[in-house]
Amino acid sequence: MNEDQIEDEDSARAALGSTLRFLRDKAGKSLGQLAEETRYDKSYLYRLETGNRISKRPVMEDLDRYYSSGDLLVRLWKLARMEVFKDQYRAFVRRESTATVMQKYMLVMPGLLQTEGYARAVLSMSPTLHEEEALEEQVTARLGRQEVLQRKPPPSIRVILDESVLRCPVAEPETWEEQLAHLLFSAALPRITLQVLPLRAGLHSLRGGSLSLLWQADGSSVAYLEGNASGQLIEEAEDMEKYRLAYDQVRDLALSPPESVQFIEGVLEEYQR
Repeated sequence: MNEDQIEDEDSARAALGSTLRFLRDKAGKSLGQLAEETRYDKSYLYRLETGNRISKRPVMEDLDRYYSSGDLLVRLWKLARMEVFKDQYRAFVRRESTATVMQKYMLVMPGLLQTEGYARAVLSMSPTLHEEEALEEQVTARLGRQEVLQRKPPPSIRVILDESVLRCPVAEPETWEEQLAHLLFSAALPRITLQVLPLRAGLHSLRGGSLSLLWQADGSSVAYLEGNASGQLIEEAEDMEKYRLAYDQVRDLALSPPESVQFIEGVLEEYQR
């Protein structure tokens, strides 16, 4: 095996890379020719074929059109990007991608509502992401979760955002303003309800971490509780009921959706002064 290729030949990433190589060989194209005709950098295309880089979805859509391969590459890409996530978080993301109803209490900016600039700024602070390609891979994976918002029909989502999140801007002013503006845009969408939990609400039962409650079309549900360095997927009905009730109590403490929009607008105006 080429030393640049990933070690796990059974992974979806490896399958995507080998499929890209197969399609190029079948088309009788060299990497140089492919780069010239698609306008993607040759070294970038090489890293995709060796599995050392996960692209963004539009790249796979472009290559599917180029090779007339239907949506083959997009479908393989969806599987490959899941491998970026770890352990129980991967299981949570899979369930999130098919959920019809979501309720979230967040002590961090929710990944489904992050801009690309904000995601890159936050992920770049990770002590484990030293290389640019590793960072871009995580950004791509995080933004890929937002595909669920484009489903027909989209899921019904309620997010309770702790005020502390709105008081922690990233270093780049334009990135932070764009993120706040995106929250306001998202709050105006018909299937998204955004609420802010003000600090004055005081202590509550979910203060220790972010919580996501997910319901599937068949009525099944799971919860995901996330702290600073770990996450726990909760499937037991008794535990689900406890977290659902805890979420309801926090929702009762939060500002109403219109008040929350006004609050975020106020934070944006304060920041711009």
